[in-house]
Formats: sequence, C-alpha cells, structure tokens
Amino acid sequence: MLTSNAMHVLVAGSGWLGTAAARVLLARGDRVTAVVRTLQHAVRLRQDGIEGLCRDLAVPGATEDLPGDLDAILATHAAADTDVEAYRRAYLDVTGELLSLASRAGVPAMVVTSSTGVFGQTDGSTVDETTPVAPGGETASVLCEAERRVLSAASDRLRICLVRPSGLYGPGRTGLIERVRSGALALGPGDETWMNFCHRDDAVTVLIAALDRGRAGAIYHATDREPARRKNVIVWIAKRLKMTPPRREQGGDEAGEIRANRRVIGEATRSALGVELVFPNFRKGLARETVELRT
Repeated sequence: MLTSNAMHVLVAGSGWLGTAAARVLLARGDRVTAVVRTLQHAVRLRQDGIEGLCRDLAVPGATEDLPGDLDAILATHAAADTDVEAYRRAYLDVTGELLSLASRAGVPAMVVTSSTGVFGQTDGSTVDETTPVAPGGETASVLCEAERRVLSAASDRLRICLVRPSGLYGPGRTGLIERVRSGALALGPGDETWMNFCHRDDAVTVLIAALDRGRAGAIYHATDREPARRKNVIVWIAKRLKMTPPRREQGGDEAGEIRANRRVIGEATRSALGVELVFPNFRKGLARETVELRT
C-alpha cells in the first residue's frame, strides 16, 4: 500500500543493483516502475509488485511512452559489454533519453550512477568527491563525458546528482573470492595496489539517500571506509578459505587492476547524506560468503 508521501520512482536499468534498490523503495511504500532488458526479468519484478517494463533505453524515443507522473528517476543502467560502443550506448544514449524524459515530464529529482573508474590515478593517491576526474582509457572517458552531461542538466527544476560506486560486491557476486581460490588474483607484482569496495546494500542506501535529499549538481561516492592493499585482500580471503595464498612471481592478473591505484574516499558523502554503512570494510562484507565457499 502506498503511503501518503510515497513517490513514483522509475528505476532505469534495473539489473543487480537497480533491482535491489527497487525492492527497497517498494518496501518503504513507494510505487516503482523498473525498466529491464528481458521480458523474464520484467515478469519476475511484476510478481514482486514492481511495474516491470522490458525495453532498450538506448533506442531513440524509448522513453516517450513511459509513465509521465514520475516523482523521481533512479538511473542504474550499465554497459552490456566492455567495449567503447557498449559504454557509449549505456552512458550517453540511455542517459540522453532519460534526461529528455525528465525534462518532458517535469521530473523533479534524478540520480545517475557513474563509477569510480573515472579516476585513473596510478600513484596510490587519495581521491574524493572533489578530485578532478582523470580517465585512464576510452571507456572511462565515456563515463566522464556522461558525467558532464548529467551535471550540466542540474537546475532549480531538476535536482539531479551523480553517485559513483566503487568495486561492488554482495549477494550473488562472489567473483573476488573465486578469483583468489582459482589463483587469478594472486600475490606478486602489484601487491601494494589499493582496492576499493562497496557492498551492494550500502550502495543502495547511498543511492536512495541521494534520491531523497541529494543536492542538485552534487557528486557522491558509494564506497566503504577502508580501502585495502591488494595483498591484504588476497591474504585475508585465502585465510578464510583455509588455503595458502596463491602467488605469481611474474606478471599480474587483470591489467586494469594493476594500472589503477588510488584510495577512493567517501566521508563527505556519508556526512552530507547522513548515511551509516552496514559493511564498513570488505572483511565484514565477505565474512559470510567466505565461510560458505570454503573448499
């Protein structure tokens, strides 16, 4: 049942993160319309009480027949692949369609997810919400272009802001643990690289707080309190799995992981939005999964 102060929220790109946010919004009494890529997903959402719609938001005019009585848009769409064209479709084409919808329908609030991937620093420096972006590749440059479009749309009529999650993990995403267990993430070159994480549930909390009370044109970071050295992550996970930490004497694992080396900070976000993290570090966030996945 809708409450007297309930909003009608469009969750655009309701994948792993967006679906979790949609369910929290529904649980607190909001009406939620969610746009997804597959009919099967839309049907599952409808069974939960969410108005699931199946369509490709990157197609010109895709938002023209979406509901016009929206109070807010939560844009959690992501690229379907890792190439530049997929990024352009997701972060430029889809964002453009959603901005058109917001303008046409007079939507007063909008939150758009980006990524801490806009920071390509390699020197281990600290980056916060005010640090200038430094894209380290073509896809990161697309993200930066999308951010500029979003921020330029902020006005007295459209309270739009950005949320940049760092490395997301949580229910259904145990890739970090599996990479240590398989040896894909191993000790060796790059041990001192900083890794940055945010549990899905904490990311949802930041997104909804930004939707409720974010400032127009603001940038927020969804990231935990304790960036961790790569070697410490590997050793902790291996210990939890009761195995010897894997080691690689030469080369590294994913090149992007070695190349990007920065501490992502989000204290200003948590203070401005009044957010308390349930999982302040990766150890607390992965405690249950590492026990369940022990060899």
